[in-house]
Parts: sequence; C-alpha cells; structure tokens
Amino acid sequence: MFYRVDMANLAVTKDEGVKYQGLGGRALSSRIVAEEVTANAHPLGENNKLVFVTGLLSGTGAPNAGRMSLGAKSPLTGTVKESNVGGAMGTKLGRLGIRGIIVEGLPQKDTAYILRVSTEGLFVEEMPALQGLNIYDTVAKLQEVFGTKVAIGCIGTAGENKMVSACVGFTDMEGAPTRQAGRGGLGAVMGSKKIKAIVADDSGTKMVSFADEAAFRAGAKKLANALLTHPVTSQALPAYGTDVLVNILSEAGGLPTRNFSTGRFEGANDIGGETLAAVIKERGGKTGHSCSPGCIIRCSQIYKDKKGEVLTGGFEYESCWSLGAHLGINNLDDIALMNRLCDDYGVDSIEMGVTIGVAMEAGVAKFGDSQAAINLLHEMGKATPLGRILGAGAEVTGKVFGVRRVPTVKGQAIPAYDPRAVKGVGVTYATTTMGADHTAGYSVTANILGVGGKVDPLKPEGQVDLSRNLQIATAFIDSTGLCLFVAFAILDIAEGLEGIVEMCNARFGWNKTIEDYLEMGKQVLRDERGFNKSAGIGDGADELPEFFRTEPLSPHDVIFDIPKEELDKVYNF
Repeated sequence: MFYRVDMANLAVTKDEGVKYQGLGGRALSSRIVAEEVTANAHPLGENNKLVFVTGLLSGTGAPNAGRMSLGAKSPLTGTVKESNVGGAMGTKLGRLGIRGIIVEGLPQKDTAYILRVSTEGLFVEEMPALQGLNIYDTVAKLQEVFGTKVAIGCIGTAGENKMVSACVGFTDMEGAPTRQAGRGGLGAVMGSKKIKAIVADDSGTKMVSFADEAAFRAGAKKLANALLTHPVTSQALPAYGTDVLVNILSEAGGLPTRNFSTGRFEGANDIGGETLAAVIKERGGKTGHSCSPGCIIRCSQIYKDKKGEVLTGGFEYESCWSLGAHLGINNLDDIALMNRLCDDYGVDSIEMGVTIGVAMEAGVAKFGDSQAAINLLHEMGKATPLGRILGAGAEVTGKVFGVRRVPTVKGQAIPAYDPRAVKGVGVTYATTTMGADHTAGYSVTANILGVGGKVDPLKPEGQVDLSRNLQIATAFIDSTGLCLFVAFAILDIAEGLEGIVEMCNARFGWNKTIEDYLEMGKQVLRDERGFNKSAGIGDGADELPEFFRTEPLSPHDVIFDIPKEELDKVYNF
C-alpha cells in the first residue's frame, strides 16, 4: 500500500503501487526518485519528492530488519539520495502494510504539519505549536498528544531553516530520538514541505502475512545463528559499540585527525569504545542496546553525563570521530554533548564535525578547543550568518573561508576512514552515487577487519573489485530493511546469506537466487547513476579531492594512488 501526499492542497490518496512491485527500501526509494523527480528540479522546490519506504522484510520480525529508507534529490549533493535509518518507525510502518509514503508539492500556508499514520489511514494535520522547536522538545510534545508507544520521525530548527546538512531524527524503542536519517540533507527537504513530523501508531495491527511462514522462520533462524556466532556481531559490537573502531583505525594509521592531516590520534584511547563502555558502566548507562525491534546485534548504547542524566544515545564511531579526533578533541563528555546538540538541532553529525574541522583549519577556532566547537554548533542552531554557513556543510564552508583542503566528494563530507590508508573505502567514497559515504561499500571489512577476506589497505591492488562487489551487495541489503551490520556475519558465514534469500522468498512466494538479488543491487546502482547523469553529475565527479593524491599521510606516508581510469571501472557490470 502506498500513500501519496500533495502538500499543495493537503490531499492524500492511496494506491497499491503496482508499478513498484517487488521493490523495497533503497531499491524502491531510488526508483521512485529516478522515475518521478525531474533531474533538474530544485531540491527544496515543489518538484522534488520526499519518500518514506519500508524494506522487503519490514514488520516481519526478521532479525535486525528494523531499518527503513528515506529518499529525495539531495540539496547537499544534487544527486539522488537514500538515507537509511533504524529506530521503531520502519517496523511500525511495515506492520501497517505501508510500502511507501510519497510527499510532493509545497504548502501554501506557513505552519507546521504532521503526517499521522494508523490503521485508520494517513492524515495531514496542522500543529503550529511545533514550529521553532528542536527535536527533543518536538518528540516530547507529540508524545503528550499521542502517547509514548508511537514512532516519531521529525526535524529540528536546522530542517525548518532548510540547512542542507539537516537530518531527520527518529525515536528508538524507548521513545528517544537517537536514530537519524543523517546524510544528504533530507531534513531540509522535509522542512521545505513544512512537515515537522511523521507519527506512526501500529496498535490494532495483525501479524504480516507470509507465502510460506515455516520457510521464513527457517531462514530467520539461519541469519540469527550467523549473527550470534560471528565475533564482530556477537562480541565486539554488543560490548563496545561501533566506537570500538577508534583504536583499531588509529593503530592502522587510518583515523583522520585534525582535518585529515595525520592518520593517528594521540587521544584515541580517551574516546575509543573501551573507554566509552567503561564510562557508561560507571555512570549507570547501558551498552548492548537495541536501536530497533528485532535487533540482536545490540551495538547501540545510552550515555549519561557526570550527574547521571541521560545525555545521548546511539553514540556511533563516526560521531565520536567527527566531533573528536577530527577536531583534535579527546574529552568524551564534550563529544557526547556535541552529539546531543546535533541530534537536537537536527543536523548530520558527520557533516557538522567535518565542517567544523574545515572552519578550524581556516582559523575560525583552534583544533582541540571543544568549547569553541560547541559554540559553533550553537551558532548553527541559532542560524546566525556564521551558523548558516556552517549549516551549509563542509564544501560551502571551505569555499567561504578559502580553505584548500576540504574533504568532500560530490559536496558531501568524507567520513571516518582516511582513503589514503584504507584505499578500498577511498574507492567507495569516490564512486558511490550519493557523495562520500562509507556505508555504500564498507571496504573496511576486508581492508582492516579481515572480514570477508583480506585486501591490503595500503596497496591499490584489489580495491576496485572489493568496492564494486560491496556496493552491489549493500544496495541489495539496503532494500530489505536489514541493518547493514548483518554483512559482518554473512561475509564469513554462508548460511546467514542463505537465510536472507530464504526469508525474502518465503515472504512473497518468490523463487529467486542470490544472483537474482545481487542483480537487484546492480539495478539500484543503475537507477541512481541514471538520475545523476540526467542531473549533470557524471563519471567525472567520481574522484577524491586533490590533496589525497598529493599529500602523504603519516604514519605510513601513503597517498591515494588508484588511477582515475581504474575508478571508472567500478560500474563495469
């Protein structure tokens, strides 16, 4: 079932979406954008569309199938964008039988609207009291009205101000807005349509139907066994969260520090997963936390301040890096506060951390000065002239301040792995359809962790094939509603991948092979690249900034040396 919402006249229509049969998650969101959004449409204009879609396995109770996808033309990059998010929303929409919500047009009235979804349908409602609120206060007010069991996705003032780094914050199972559809500025698209929040209530729903429930349960058991067996998903992530990577990457010489000036951070242990877990335990927080229904990896956590008050949750490696090592900051409490501010104002913590690092390189503040970084976040939150520059992201900030070393691809900030020392992810950054994005083809698996084989991270050989294969597989995984972290297990344990295939087939009565599902992944990439080319973003944009090719990175004194002609072979399929 699909809902279409025309904000120009506040009309809601419903259809079965026959033309999008057999698609879910990223495959669905990117196909809708490719087919229904004019490539030259302004991302904040009436002709862009914002889509909320569920995955093939959403609402089924499959292990780690609580993800959903948001899609639009990105105001940050100008490319197609799929933003993948956890929390409770994907499961609730799946249980409601909703495959997609497509929002188009711009409203005539300057007020705040919400989309309310339940078994009774989808309704557009005015809630002017939400205007000007940040995300935590928005969630609190909505919970006063609709209760604490609903799922909420909403924007803060950054989204209302249409800053292109704006995210959409979603509630976790405890009702806290700690999960973000972070990258690509989709919060600004939501703000342009005056939608403050989407609220989903799945009370009164029944279990979703299966073509073959027994086969589905058997497949689910295979995946669960793989996740509960693999050391990354059963031990490292539950104990330390994704922040376990700080010390690993620093030791490998691939932790970008002080705006990608070196690959090791002297304060890595102060902000790494082991220290984070110890502080959480000492203060009565929680590790091994599930961010969405059905999660058995449990890599999230709840972080308390020195007074014992909850400060933030879902404290990921990328946030600890962008607001920590990247800025030369090793105070975990300050980093946690900045993470909370990003979640509350509603901005992508990766984009903001990299942006502040660029501003520090320009002399706006000093590396290592956490109070200055906090002040800059508040400038963004208040939408001062400086704050609006920062809210426009790293690339714009670099241009305004005349900075040469700006780590972006297609306008989006490069995340937490230096492409000179982790060359496989460098290939992914350069070639992914949505700007620099580590999750699009997480080559860190074989480059650093030895998962799914081993490819030397410092040498160019094998990196293009590694990134290509992972980008194809990831596009499929993103279409199922599964958490990408299942990849750690299924890359090493074949039975886990078999389980995913069996679950998808049993859900819909299909008889597809793994090759068929990988072809789905390839088609996702074709759809996305086709849209980008129509928007004027072709193969020439598949490149890293110049300084990665010319400035050696310590401690290994390496540059990114994969030739452009090799990068152009990534999509040879």
